[in-house]
Amino acid sequence: MSPKRPYLARALYEWLLDNELTPHVVIDASWPGTEVPQEFVQDGQIVLNIHPDATTAFQMGNVDIQFQARFGGVPRRIVVPYGALLAIYARENGAGSIFEPEAVYEDPTAELLPNAPQGNNLKSVDSLIDEPDQGGGDDDKPPPRGRPQLKVIK
Repeated sequence: MSPKRPYLARALYEWLLDNELTPHVVIDASWPGTEVPQEFVQDGQIVLNIHPDATTAFQMGNVDIQFQARFGGVPRRIVVPYGALLAIYARENGAGSIFEPEAVYEDPTAELLPNAPQGNNLKSVDSLIDEPDQGGGDDDKPPPRGRPQLKVIK
């Protein structure tokens, strides 16, 4: 199974914004691949404001969070692998979550997310319409595993 941290982080981020709160993240600055301004790191961690007003080019993918922000008036590129993400919370009231350890993040040097979807793996509706129905009408077979697919019923 793919790790749940990217999904939870995106959901909490949206929830905080929908409630007009300011999302902040706590980052383990020593995690491999983490790019944060080291001069602002304290005790190996850094807290970053990820509100849309504080960032540009903000992206929460399946492997990391990337954006640009200003520190002391200087624009900086920030990259936060999800293994480095310790918590996401609202500045105003502390609502949010601390992330529990996940096995996929236990070895920070391991290949991250080998089963994570890369890019857009969804088929277009046109390609599904052109494909013949693969079902043979045999109801004794278990349903196929994996992503569900659309079928055109005429």
